[in-house]
Amino acid sequence: MGAAEALTDPSSPYDLGNNTDLSDTESFHTVRNALLSVQNGESDLYDQLVQSTQISKGSDHAVWADLETILNALSCSVAYIDIIHHRKLLSSVFGMSLWDLKPHVMDALVGLLISLAATSGRYLDSCLNMLIGHFVPPRWVIDRLSQSRVIKQKGDVLTRVHGALLNISLLVPLTPSRLLPMLSQQMPKINKKDNVVLMYVENLFKLESSPIGQVGGSMIFMMVMERLRDLDLDIDWDHILQDDSSRGMFDMELEDVVEDTMNEGEELPVGSVNRNTSGGKIVFESLDKLMVISFDHLESCKLDGRLDQVFEKLFGSFESFILNTYKSKVSQFLMFYACSLDPENCGVKFATKLMDIFLSSNKPRPTRMSAVAYLASYLARGKFLPISYVAAMLKRLVDECADYCRTCNDHIRPEAHQIFYSGCQAIMYVLCFRMRSILDVPLFRSQLIPLESILMHKLNPLMVCLPSVVAEFLKQAKAGGMFVVSDAFIFDDLLESELSRAFGGPERLDTFFPFDSCLLKSSNRFSLSLITSANCYLKWWFVCFYSVFVVVLADLKAISPRISSTGLW
Repeated sequence: MGAAEALTDPSSPYDLGNNTDLSDTESFHTVRNALLSVQNGESDLYDQLVQSTQISKGSDHAVWADLETILNALSCSVAYIDIIHHRKLLSSVFGMSLWDLKPHVMDALVGLLISLAATSGRYLDSCLNMLIGHFVPPRWVIDRLSQSRVIKQKGDVLTRVHGALLNISLLVPLTPSRLLPMLSQQMPKINKKDNVVLMYVENLFKLESSPIGQVGGSMIFMMVMERLRDLDLDIDWDHILQDDSSRGMFDMELEDVVEDTMNEGEELPVGSVNRNTSGGKIVFESLDKLMVISFDHLESCKLDGRLDQVFEKLFGSFESFILNTYKSKVSQFLMFYACSLDPENCGVKFATKLMDIFLSSNKPRPTRMSAVAYLASYLARGKFLPISYVAAMLKRLVDECADYCRTCNDHIRPEAHQIFYSGCQAIMYVLCFRMRSILDVPLFRSQLIPLESILMHKLNPLMVCLPSVVAEFLKQAKAGGMFVVSDAFIFDDLLESELSRAFGGPERLDTFFPFDSCLLKSSNRFSLSLITSANCYLKWWFVCFYSVFVVVLADLKAISPRISSTGLW
């Protein structure tokens, strides 16, 4: 009699317990005897047991029922399984895939995996690896994901996988410490044929939302942020943006506003990307979709009331993988979006943390310069930030730069004062976007009084900082009457100079503005309405010009009646 038949034969001569189902008891005894027999040199029943676990997808209902019975019996017999003597059986079990099984057989296999993991630490890693392997479906599933039946099957499989991982973590407390390195190792690379990395990250975020995330959430965000960074750096942004290389940053913004080709929330055109290689386009689209998945997860965290807890983990991953990556164009917007979801808490924390890094003498100089570049870009671009908070942060920067000027007796070499110049440029950059709002409030305006002496200091930040930023700042300062600005200081809108290159260093931190508009097609819709552009300042300049023009015309009408008679007014 074979193992499968023995398990379901009612004439099997095993002793029954008082309150135990007949088939379950017989199955347990038969499987136990098969496991014990191989250790005594009798392998016939054991070999039949192993063979019974290896069935094809086209098998009939009876075969599937037998497999379910065997798996359930094995779950009750894990104490008799030996890693040496039962290697073939374990190999067969760990070689199964939930994607190939009927729902009731899935449940039986999941139960066996939980029992194996909980009974002996020797099987824990194998069980976890097998479950993680289901995060990426087989090819036949990926090719049919548009079908409702396959979508349902995907949900059935992954629900069981995550349920099993949670149960194992509850039964074996060290599970997260074993699971997280495996998750990192199995993170898919970019595949040009499919978006398996997107499916994998979806499952990572599902884990992060579970009790496992309370222990391993930080590492999960590290994995996601690292992959975002890698994709970001794989894109040849210089090639994509080369058509705009002759225009200054503010010219680009103003021209886009004047053309008025995009409504709020409309997707950005990606024609420049489409001219790149097909491989580059695939990376671009993968990054775009991955950012959307990440934004959606942050929204769910907000709805669940745990965004504050998640923010600390997210900032840790940002500091580890993004802060000092000066060529990233997109991945940092994950922080920006998290802040926009909770400006009063997360939004304030982000700016405060960046300020603390900038002011910390224990941090490396490039890190401090990068932090203040992020701070400036964030304060300038974050439409959701209250102007009072922007003014308060500006005051801290102004006070820091003023203190530096009072104590500086050093020779005037840009490389020796990189922190100072980066602080000055940060102030000017923020004011290029926030000038009107700041100057309209007398208190905020008074807090900027020390800025004039800073800019006139012998270190001469107006000559060292990026000319495009300096020129834009001086134009607005002059228009707003912030202080007397000599026309000699209104430079041509150059992108850079030898002096700015010197203070920017090899990383060119003088040209680093990390929260310029997001360049991705789909994920841009999350950030477009949150970013302050030059649009409002273009309107401001137009209003100022128009007001002066009206006054001049009124004066002309008063002193030149004959002009009025021409019908020009």
